[in-house]
Amino acid sequence: MIETIKIDLLRHGEPEGGSRYRGNRIDDPLTKDGWQQMWAGVGDKQTWDVIITSPLLRCAEFANELSEQRNIPVVVDERFKEIGFGVWEGKTKSELKINMEKEFDAFYADPVLNTPDGAEPVTDFFVRVAAAFNNVRTQHAGKNILIIAHAGVIRAIVTHALNAPVECMYKLNVLMGHVSRISCTGNKAILERLNFQLRNE
Repeated sequence: MIETIKIDLLRHGEPEGGSRYRGNRIDDPLTKDGWQQMWAGVGDKQTWDVIITSPLLRCAEFANELSEQRNIPVVVDERFKEIGFGVWEGKTKSELKINMEKEFDAFYADPVLNTPDGAEPVTDFFVRVAAAFNNVRTQHAGKNILIIAHAGVIRAIVTHALNAPVECMYKLNVLMGHVSRISCTGNKAILERLNFQLRNE
């Protein structure tokens, strides 16, 4: 019998330092509001068999706290780190639009071909996240899993799971402290919900 795995994807809440490109080298912790966003995301009643988290503070600190409170094992997977943004890391969108307007517009027109200087190529990022997600599907069949990660990671997972081309990744909007849910049975994946909070369930 082929078992179904339910995977909830939780984006971290608001980090300290405001809105900027952090990538995988700037490791800001959550603000107080960021913590509240994530608790709203997971609600009071939901439980999972395993929590899998990015190693970055804005994900891992909440994952460890949730693990302790609900007695759920937690696993850190380096492959679920955010994409590296190279020279963009630490900069805001407004700064890039002023100082690197041509590069900024080129990236969002075609992120696969127009990688920022020193950044991780989008295709490489997509491959590493897809490999990690495939491992989760194989190792945890029949279970309920929570992955705590970043907007880019969640975009990549959804795009990969639905067999969409990598170019579609940046057409998804993933909100802070919100959950998106995928169910997988064998090789078939369904995006059940996008951007909801379990507090409201």
